[in-house]
Amino acid sequence: MKQLVKIWILVAAIVMGGALPPQVMGDNGITAQWCAQAKSKKKKSKKKSKKKSQKTKKSKESKKSRKTSVIASPLVSVPTIGQSRQAAAPQQAANALMAVTIPKGVPNQVINYQAIRVNFNPSLRIPNCVAYELTATMVDMADAPGHEVRKSYNYARDPQVNTCPENWEYCGSGYSRGHMAPAMDMRWSKTTMAQCFYMTNMCPQDTKLNNDHWRVLEEKVHRWAKRDKRLMVYTGPIMGKNPKMIGKDKPNIAVPDAFFKVVYAPGQNRAIAFIYSNKPCPGGISKYAVTVAEVERRTGLTFSSSIPKRQCRVEDWE
Repeated sequence: MKQLVKIWILVAAIVMGGALPPQVMGDNGITAQWCAQAKSKKKKSKKKSKKKSQKTKKSKESKKSRKTSVIASPLVSVPTIGQSRQAAAPQQAANALMAVTIPKGVPNQVINYQAIRVNFNPSLRIPNCVAYELTATMVDMADAPGHEVRKSYNYARDPQVNTCPENWEYCGSGYSRGHMAPAMDMRWSKTTMAQCFYMTNMCPQDTKLNNDHWRVLEEKVHRWAKRDKRLMVYTGPIMGKNPKMIGKDKPNIAVPDAFFKVVYAPGQNRAIAFIYSNKPCPGGISKYAVTVAEVERRTGLTFSSSIPKRQCRVEDWE
């Protein structure tokens, strides 16, 4: 029997991972005491191991959390007036229709304002294209009593765009500062109104065209947005081979040969475009209606593949 006890103790010692004290072999009391100590050591070892595991897990989770916040933080920051970034502001990032592909080799700086995206040409010092979304809600706010008033705002240089013209550089040129994204569509907010008066949104435009026939087209787009609930609008210059240059001190602002406006109603999957020469253009809008494909051909720009490129039916809009 004693021999069996000794064998059992030897096995227990191996299982418990402890060394077998010599006195255990001859004393059952000591054996019981040693077994209790061995179990206690094993429990402590398990506790230590568990704490270490939890500490490691927390450390990994903490690192992962820090990494995620660094990646996510740029997506929640809204640009201030004039802030220029390659990444879009949150409301624009979610709208893939804002993107316009500029021809290879054409200088282009993307400027994301709160409501408009300007593709600015730093060499010609005018935009290549200006894109914005116009919803029925924006139109209601823009037309509501108490909306922002145009005369309260002045043309200004965007301080974050190095080649942005100054207001006075157009003086004496004979051309208006023609808004590509019109103030009429931006007067629902102080910020959007101020941003649309940056010179990054301007092109030298024939004064009569700006005040008359081009304005009529802008008013129609404004009304269409209210009816169709949501429009995407793209506007910009069509350049000649050797454009005329203006500038009070140094002529380095390009004068477009013509202007385009592309209008797309996503809800109705309907699109149309217009091209107006940079001179007085009498007659109704149907005289200047073209396909989106024609604008792409004349400018080299590429608009979203979601936009129907071959439609040109003014009667679908009027």
